Amino acid sequence: MDIRCTSLEEVRQGIDEIDRSLVSLLAKRGRLVTQAAAFKKTTDDVRAPARVEQVIRKVRELANEAGGSAEVVEQVYRAMISAFITEELATHAKLANAPSAP
Repeated sequence: MDIRCTSLEEVRQGIDEIDRSLVSLLAKRGRLVTQAAAFKKTTDDVRAPARVEQVIRKVRELANEAGGSAEVVEQVYRAMISAFITEELATHAKLANAPSAP
């Protein structure tokens, strides 16, 4: 469904609403990424370049299906994935350095 706005203020309100949803979804994704760190044995497992490319292919297809720009979606996802990998590496390092349970 296309949103037809009649003013810049309506455009901005629509963007603000989408941003609230996106931030909520990013937080949820981040919590899952943090959980994933516990299942990965090495930092190479965290970086997982083949998985990154798999995700990029998938989201480019989703962008095309939704009538969006696959190029913009790819750029956003690459930046997001990079940030999450940095966060996951920190979590992974903490877990690797944590004392083992008896």
